[in-house]
Amino acid sequence: MPDTYQRKTMSILPIFILPKNILTALRRHANTIQVSPLLAEVAGCDSEQVFRRLETSDKGLSEAEAARRLEQHGPNVVAKEQRFRRVRLLGQACANPLVILLLLLATLSWWTDDLRGASVMLVMVLLGVGLRFIQELRAGVAADKLKAMIRVTATVLRDGKPRELPLGHLVPGDVVQLAAGDMIPADLRLVSCKDLFVIQSSLTGESLPVEKFDAKEEGGSKPALELKNTCFLGTSVESGAATGVIVETGFKTYLGSMAQSIVGQVAPTSFDKGVSRFTWLMIRFMLVMVPLVFLINGLTKHDWTQAFFFALAVAVGLTPEMLPMIVSVCLSRGAIGMSRKKVIVKRLNSIQNLGAMDVLCTDKTGTLTLDRVILERHCDVVRNEDEAVLVLAYLNSHFQTGLRNVLDRAILQFEEIHEKHSVPDHKKIDEIPFDFSRKRMSVVVDTPQGVRRLICKGATEAVFQCCDRFELEGKIYPVDPMLITELKEYCDELSADGFRVLAIAYKDVETRAAYSKDDEREMVLMGYVAFLDPPKDSAAPAILALKNHGVSVKVLTGDNELVSRKICQEVGLATDRVLLGPQVESMTDVDLAEAAEHATIFARLSPAHKQRVIHALQSKGHVVGFLGDGINDSPALRAADVGISVDSAVDIAKEAADMILLEKSLMVLEEGVLEGRKVFANILKYVRMGASSNFGNMFSVLGASAFVPFLPMEPKQILTNNLFYDFSQVPIPSDNVDEELIAKPRPWHMGEIARFILFVGPCSSVFDYTTYFMMLYVFGCWDVSTPETLRQSAALFQTGWFVESLLTQTLIIHIIRTNRIPFLQSWASWPLTVTTAVIMAVGAWLPFSPIAAWLGFAPLPPLYWPFIVLTLFCYVVLTQSVKAWLLRKTWI
Repeated sequence: MPDTYQRKTMSILPIFILPKNILTALRRHANTIQVSPLLAEVAGCDSEQVFRRLETSDKGLSEAEAARRLEQHGPNVVAKEQRFRRVRLLGQACANPLVILLLLLATLSWWTDDLRGASVMLVMVLLGVGLRFIQELRAGVAADKLKAMIRVTATVLRDGKPRELPLGHLVPGDVVQLAAGDMIPADLRLVSCKDLFVIQSSLTGESLPVEKFDAKEEGGSKPALELKNTCFLGTSVESGAATGVIVETGFKTYLGSMAQSIVGQVAPTSFDKGVSRFTWLMIRFMLVMVPLVFLINGLTKHDWTQAFFFALAVAVGLTPEMLPMIVSVCLSRGAIGMSRKKVIVKRLNSIQNLGAMDVLCTDKTGTLTLDRVILERHCDVVRNEDEAVLVLAYLNSHFQTGLRNVLDRAILQFEEIHEKHSVPDHKKIDEIPFDFSRKRMSVVVDTPQGVRRLICKGATEAVFQCCDRFELEGKIYPVDPMLITELKEYCDELSADGFRVLAIAYKDVETRAAYSKDDEREMVLMGYVAFLDPPKDSAAPAILALKNHGVSVKVLTGDNELVSRKICQEVGLATDRVLLGPQVESMTDVDLAEAAEHATIFARLSPAHKQRVIHALQSKGHVVGFLGDGINDSPALRAADVGISVDSAVDIAKEAADMILLEKSLMVLEEGVLEGRKVFANILKYVRMGASSNFGNMFSVLGASAFVPFLPMEPKQILTNNLFYDFSQVPIPSDNVDEELIAKPRPWHMGEIARFILFVGPCSSVFDYTTYFMMLYVFGCWDVSTPETLRQSAALFQTGWFVESLLTQTLIIHIIRTNRIPFLQSWASWPLTVTTAVIMAVGAWLPFSPIAAWLGFAPLPPLYWPFIVLTLFCYVVLTQSVKAWLLRKTWI
């Protein structure tokens, strides 16, 4: 896979990403931001004055001058790269509550001349901080490498020649060319434009496009967003074409001026909300338990200082301090794994949404079809081959300057038309660009015969309504109501055969300087050009694979229903329930939600219709993904739980997407879905492990504090236990995932986690209490008759519980990580298996190690080990039985 994927239409992604809720922040600040004085000044100038004021020309800057200005103004970015990453990550690692408490206890140990204890705790701090720092640094570097794979460019005139340059290299005075689908790369003043409509919803919230002009502003100062000859960074071109001069870049842009207040405001996904709920659950555990532990130990042991530090240590033990690292590493590993499968993740937290997705809405072209469109037919209105239709279609596609789609490229493949029909002798006069409301575009040309002709190409229904005549065999006939139905039937027959059909019409117009949409009337219908885009061989297997993995596929297209039915039928999608755009328009939200639940094909949709369908499916509880690559797909991409685009998409589509496919294929997406589910499965292992363990520890610690005549475990022992347990969890992101855990969508269900906690958590307490009674009654730890026997009994009890607690906690991950029988039907990854064995071995060795005295441990008697082996065996059997019972009940 190449290191960099460069596309012209990939516009602002790495430079400035507009997350879905950041739009609200933008609109909130929009009315408080003033346009730059220079931009306001040039808005009131004519084009020549603009060039002079910005010290540039219509040929753009020279390379030398652009380099000088880049040095002067800095790169065109509105999101500062986070500097000093290593220092920041190190600070975050040190801010961990476990680290802070260990440092506090180490300081107190040093203050009381316990240098050995202080040294041990400092070593633990270094190990804990180093572990998290290295893991999160590697995760961050991996994520940066993925983002760097996507390079951003814009069309800029340098030394009079158009060039594709990275967005960050643009400077004031650069002349840029804009077309439909482009993002505006900086704040700029238009110097020429044609039917330019710009979507400013990211700044204003207004969904309708705004028409822009190149004339100078009259009438004094106006609010920034009301300037008609000015375009702003972060907005996009819906239709038309333009040339503009960049006035401000980076933080001096209108958008950049509010960047400080909005950068970092990222919309929480369902995954984020789930992690937050889990964190607050742990906090509630602590708020209940820590005061109780403190009071019970203070009242029963009469040493409030010792009780305070013990309660603090318990609080740290209940803290899921490894969760941020586990999540970061899981997500970064998932992103790397997905990149190997040709899926580039822009927003890491969207990975879980991809795994939870149960409905995928997709366009048809290029996803279900080969996206290699071939012009198969060029025929008159009764489907007879007619080269004159092809000539008009060729002239239209040849002279248009807007966004050329695959249909235009297919027409232009007929290069013999160029010479045979004297295309160079035609002169373009004007252009009426395409937009999604008209669904057509026109060019005006002077023919070699001296006739000025408007040639229109577009969707059949859109062209029909503009025609009052048709041409057949060189003669012109009026279109009367009787013929309309018959003409449409001929067209529908082409569509029913799987052809994508465009209508071609023309009219001879009078000579004048400019033409507009109003001229697209009273035209002559010439005929049709019919394109074939056959379905991919991989489409049907991919749809079946997604269905087997619990993801239903729905097709949302602007194409007509006949073509859509034909393609969907060939790839195995149901075609009995079709919703059309006009039907969607007339439905209430409730009715649409019910209809969308059952429909598979949605045809003749506008961008707003696609967005409504997405919201309707979400209202029924679905996690919805949307795959699109066109200008008209961006509203739906923003509305979806996970927006997916492709690297060849227009920039506004990729800006709105969460993920980018390097190959427009459902098979690639299916592999990405499975990778997303693996990520979530591994994060859920840690969540279940931590939550159930902490819930069980609540009962164990409270009980021991109440009836044991000394602290059940020293604070430094609790922290050591916690540190080793954390080490044992580090390999979780690399663990194997059973097939059944990724077979279906897995949204975040706190109910399932809560049931798991309630039933599995107490299992650990059962064996904590058996260990208590073994230490108290079998090994005589009740003996506290003298200070010396109290010290010995306390050390032996604490050592016995420390070893049992560490061994059971470390081993139990192998039961929790799978729904199968561990070690027989499912094995963990070798890093997790090795780490488990090492930590358990270290835990058994510590009471006999040189640092045992420093940690307050005593050697365990030989009889202890058969008991602990029996305890581990019974714990595994009980936990596996409870887990199997929960699975049979389908509660987890």
